[in-house]
Amino acid sequence: MPQRAIPFMYFRGGSSKGLFVNADDLPTDPAERDRLILGAMEGVGSGDPRQIDGLGGGTSLTSKVAVVSRSKRPDSDLDYLFLQVVVGKGHISAGQNCGNILAGVLPFAIESGLFPASEPITTARIYMVNTGGRCEVMVQTPNGQMDYAGLAKVDGVPGTAAPILCNYLDIAGSSCGALLPTGNVLDRVEGTAVTCIDNGMPEVVLRAADFGLTGYETPAELEANDGLRHRLERIRLAAGPLMNLSDVSSKTVPKICLIAPPRQGGMVSTRTFIPHTVHEAIGVLGAISTATACLLPGSVAEGIAVLPSTSTAGYSVEHPTGEFTVQLEFTLQNDTMQVGKSGVIRTARLLSRGEVLVP
Repeated sequence: MPQRAIPFMYFRGGSSKGLFVNADDLPTDPAERDRLILGAMEGVGSGDPRQIDGLGGGTSLTSKVAVVSRSKRPDSDLDYLFLQVVVGKGHISAGQNCGNILAGVLPFAIESGLFPASEPITTARIYMVNTGGRCEVMVQTPNGQMDYAGLAKVDGVPGTAAPILCNYLDIAGSSCGALLPTGNVLDRVEGTAVTCIDNGMPEVVLRAADFGLTGYETPAELEANDGLRHRLERIRLAAGPLMNLSDVSSKTVPKICLIAPPRQGGMVSTRTFIPHTVHEAIGVLGAISTATACLLPGSVAEGIAVLPSTSTAGYSVEHPTGEFTVQLEFTLQNDTMQVGKSGVIRTARLLSRGEVLVP
């Protein structure tokens, strides 16, 4: 069987990892592009949840792809298309962003010669093709070379690395058309109080206590609770059209976030379904949306979230393996929020490079 060779780099970005490719090395037709990506990640007979015949890691956090190119937009330097392989389904979703994988976009562009490095720091404006948002990214490039070593620690990621600063711009409502896509801070969906929000990631935020949970259960305990998973999926399917996402039965958004009072000095404790498995930590944009919901008067987080006395240190979102600090610039007037810049620190590392052979 003839095989096609596609140049690639494999990066760990934040608490995820995935395949990074130059858009010029892929077909322009989306269907043929997705066929090749599935072949690379899942191999012959796509839909194998183990992904034994491909480069995927058998989980949603390790089955991600970044397609990168120079941008033709005057306000951006690079275009980034995120593709999520839906493990075991033989399907690719382009309906969301991924902030963890975004952390590897500028390093990939520098390593592959798509974007020139400066000294000692390189900054680029990245256009997120999936939703139309932009992110200003800064990486460490002493002597014009990527530096991955450093002391920045991201909970849920082993070791330390050089910090990558990601300032998200104009992302409120990027998928749903509005920060509060239903027009309400609080809704009732399937008889349960929810806050539907989109500050970069469409999310349905719910109180863990409303499901008889503490909110501190392990991911394995939550995934083993079939009744809970079925109830949450009913809520997710009902919320999708309310959030201007239409039928979400085959989509990876919205995510579901269960919240509880913090236990480690943060603002809130979370357990996030993405959308059917439970994240071992929390996604970048998911953390931003959750933190934003906690700051909204009248949301489901009222009486649960512990707001810091000052925003200088950021907003700490606790998750199963630690915490995630979000910086938010916003104004709140007459209970209406206007969000400016949303900043996070991530890390990334180049794991391998070469050619992936696709049947």
